[in-house]
Amino acid sequence: MRARQCKHNSRNMKRSGDSEGEKRRKRRRLLHEFGDQKIPFLGPTDQGFQQLWDSSYSGLVLRRSCSLPADLHGRVQGALLTLRKKGCLLRDLVRVRDRDVFTTVSRALLGEPGHTYRYLDTRLFAIPWHSEDMEAKGQNCCDPDLRAACNAVWELNTFFCSDVSQLKEGDRLTHCAKGEAEAKLGKEGDTESKHSDDSKNSGGDSESRQSEEGDTESKHSEEWDTESKHSEEGFSGPKQGEWETGSRHSSEEGESSQAKPVEMGSEHSEGKVPSWTSKTSVDAKSVGPGTQEKPMVELKHSLSDYHIEDKEEQESRQGCFQPSSPKMCSSPCKFNVTLLNYMDPAAVSQLKEEPYYGMGKMAVGWHHDENLITHSPVAVYSYSCLKDQGESSEGGTSEKACWRIGLKVAWDIHTPGLMLPLESGDCYYMREDLNSTHQHCVLAGENARFSSTHRVAECSSGTLTYIQSQCQDALSNLHTDPETGSHSLLTLLPTTLQHCEAIHNEVEFEWLRQYWFQGQRYARFCSWWTRPMEQLEKDWRLMETMTMLFLATVEEEGQAGEGRREMAETLLSALTDRQQQRQTWRDRTGLLSVFSYTVWQRSERCLMEPLMNNESIHWCHSSLAQTLPPEEAPVDRPFWGVDDPSMPLPFDLADIINRVESLLWRM
Repeated sequence: MRARQCKHNSRNMKRSGDSEGEKRRKRRRLLHEFGDQKIPFLGPTDQGFQQLWDSSYSGLVLRRSCSLPADLHGRVQGALLTLRKKGCLLRDLVRVRDRDVFTTVSRALLGEPGHTYRYLDTRLFAIPWHSEDMEAKGQNCCDPDLRAACNAVWELNTFFCSDVSQLKEGDRLTHCAKGEAEAKLGKEGDTESKHSDDSKNSGGDSESRQSEEGDTESKHSEEWDTESKHSEEGFSGPKQGEWETGSRHSSEEGESSQAKPVEMGSEHSEGKVPSWTSKTSVDAKSVGPGTQEKPMVELKHSLSDYHIEDKEEQESRQGCFQPSSPKMCSSPCKFNVTLLNYMDPAAVSQLKEEPYYGMGKMAVGWHHDENLITHSPVAVYSYSCLKDQGESSEGGTSEKACWRIGLKVAWDIHTPGLMLPLESGDCYYMREDLNSTHQHCVLAGENARFSSTHRVAECSSGTLTYIQSQCQDALSNLHTDPETGSHSLLTLLPTTLQHCEAIHNEVEFEWLRQYWFQGQRYARFCSWWTRPMEQLEKDWRLMETMTMLFLATVEEEGQAGEGRREMAETLLSALTDRQQQRQTWRDRTGLLSVFSYTVWQRSERCLMEPLMNNESIHWCHSSLAQTLPPEEAPVDRPFWGVDDPSMPLPFDLADIINRVESLLWRM
C-alpha cells in the first residue's frame, strides 16, 4: 500500500510539474501575441481616471502626506533610517518554482511579540514593536535606538488602525481623498502615454531579460501574477456586507468605458482627514478610459481559459500547516505586523519592465499580499529618501521619476489598469476585498524608497504561543520516570502517534529550520527570539526520543498484527516525509546531500568527524549562499553526526525507513 501511495504522489508531482511548464509556455505565448500592444491604463491626468477609480478600484484610498501629523512623519522616517543603519533590513532568500532567489528589496518584519509572517516558503520572525505595554513590562531586547525606532513604527500602526476603522463607517469613503489626490497630482506633470514608445520597445524582450542572481519581485513578475502558485486565491466578485463599498466589475468588453458619471465630494479639509458624512455632488466627465485594442478581443478566450485553469488549481491547493478554512476579517481593524521594505533603484543592475500595460520598471511585480485574514485591509506608508542632501525629487519632475503603484483587476484583461504616483509621506489603503479581487505592483522611481506595509496576518499557526501549545500537546504523550529519568509513551493509539509526529515535523521544518536558514540575522540586533528558539529545540529533541520509542514499539515482535501494521504505516509516512524535507533543506543551505555525506563519511571518517560535530559548518555549493556574509549565511540546524551520543536517532533516516519497509513486507 505504501508503494502504491508513493507512486501516486510521484504521478501527482509529475502532473504538477507538467502543469507549471504548460502555464509558463502559455504566458510566454500570450506575451508574444501582445507584442507592442498593451492593455490600457490610466494615470491621474488622463480623462476618465476618476471614473475608473470609482467604478473598478473603489477599495483603494489615498491619504496625502499633508493629512498626517508632521511629528509622526518625523518619527517614522527617522525610525526607518535607523533600522536600515543598524542592518535590520536584509534581502530574503525565498523559494520560487523550487529554486532559491533573492528578493530585490531589503526587508524586515516588525509586529506583535511572537508573531511571524510566511511568504514564498520563507517564515519571517517579527522584531517586536515596543508598544507602551511592552515598555511597561520592561521587556527590552534591543538597544535604546532600535527600541525607539520600533516604538515609532508601532505609533504609525496605531494611527493606521484608528484611521482605517473610521474610514469604513461610510459607503463612499474613498471619494474625497481621491478628489484631493487628482487635483494635487495634476500639478506634477503629464502622465507618460500608456502606449509610449519606451514601453513598446521594452515589451518584446521583457520575458527574456534575466539578472545574474534572479530577483523574485521583478524577474519573476509573471510568477507573482494571479495565475501564479504564489498568489492568494482570487475571488470573482466583491464581498457583500460590512466592508463593501459597492465596487463594480465588468466581464463584458467595453463596459468600463460606458459607465455612468460618478458623483464625488468636492470639499476637502487641509491637513486632516476629509469629512465623509455626506456626498456633495459635482458632475464628472463621462469620458471612458479608452477603447480596447483589437488584439485584446482576439486573445479573450485563450487568456480566460488560462485563468480559469489556474484558478481551479489554486482552490484545490492546501499549504503546509494551514487552517482548514480561511478566517474573515472583523472590525475593528488591528494590524498585527508590518513588512518594512527598502530599495534603491540605483543599486539594482536591472529592473524588469512591466509587461502587460507598459507602466515602466517594476520594483515589485504583480501580486496579491499573501497570508492575510480574508478581506482584511492593508495600509502602506511610503517614504522616498531625500536626494542631494535635502533636495527631494518632488516638484517639477515627471511621474516616471517618482514611485508609483499599479493596480489591475484580477482575471480581467478588459478593465484598464490604474497607475497612482506617490509623494514621500503618502499613504494608501487597500480595503474590503481589493487585495483578493485585484493585484498591485510597485513601479520604481529615481530615489531610494522605504515602505511600511501594515497587515492583518493570518497567524492561527504562526505565533510562538501556537507552536508552544503544539509542543505541549505532543509531549503530553511522553512519560518521564522521576527516579530513573527513563522515557515511555503513554498511549500507542495510531491517531495520537500520527498527531505527535506531525507536530514533530512542524517544529523542525516550519520553525527551527526556517529560523536558522536565515542565519544570525535576528540575534545580531534583537535577542527576543533567542530563548524561545532554544526551548523549541529542547522540545524537538524530546520528540526525537518519542520517535525512537515509537520505532522500538513497531519493531517489537510481541505486538498484535493489525495494530502493529497500522503503527508501522503511520511511522513510515512520518519518517519518509521527514527524510525528504531534511534533504530539501540541506539542498537549500547549499550543503552536501545526505547520501553524498554518508558515502564520504564512510571513506573519510577520521577527517569528517570533527567537522560534522559543528552544527554551523557549511559546505557551500550555492552561488547565492556564497554571496552572503557569515552572519546571514544559512545554518543547517538542527544537524548532528552519525555517532552523536546525545541524539536518539540518526540524522539520515534512510536505514530506519528501509527497516520499517521490510517489516511491512513481512507482515
